[in-house]
Amino acid sequence: MGLRFEIRPTHVEEDDSGSAGPEQMVRENARLKAATLAGAEPDSLVLGSDTTVAIDGLVLSKPVDMADAGRMLRLLSGRTHTVFTAVALHWTAGQLEHIFIERSAVRFQELDAARIENYFRQMNPLDKAGAYGIQEGRELIIDSVEGSVENVMGLPTQRLALTLEELGFDFWN
Repeated sequence: MGLRFEIRPTHVEEDDSGSAGPEQMVRENARLKAATLAGAEPDSLVLGSDTTVAIDGLVLSKPVDMADAGRMLRLLSGRTHTVFTAVALHWTAGQLEHIFIERSAVRFQELDAARIENYFRQMNPLDKAGAYGIQEGRELIIDSVEGSVENVMGLPTQRLALTLEELGFDFWN
């Protein structure tokens, strides 16, 4: 997007249970991340985001181990699931709090044990919701994406740019 920014991780207790549903979960996690940092940086526009994978009403957060990662990919195999990303914008001095949610539908190829093993040799599934990332080895597992590919990566940049413009921010001129 051509914006200057600083990455400032927050150390907040995220809810990965999905008990309130995937949209509410990512919304609250993104809001919490942004609000936590905004308190320390009142003059800055702070962005917090959270992404998850959901299928059949189940939230697939980051796998706990490789067996769990394999279970997740077998569940997604040959099916379409939804990736939800919430983006929370918080600017304390400007009295702005805005949250939006982007959704993308991802269809997986049929995955057998050999293909899953090959995929895991190319990328680490343990730090990814749903045990996969679209940035690496996409051709091995993904059949198609309906919606924003950047959303599947974790930050829907096109939607973010439009939202910033709608909110009156003009970082590009």
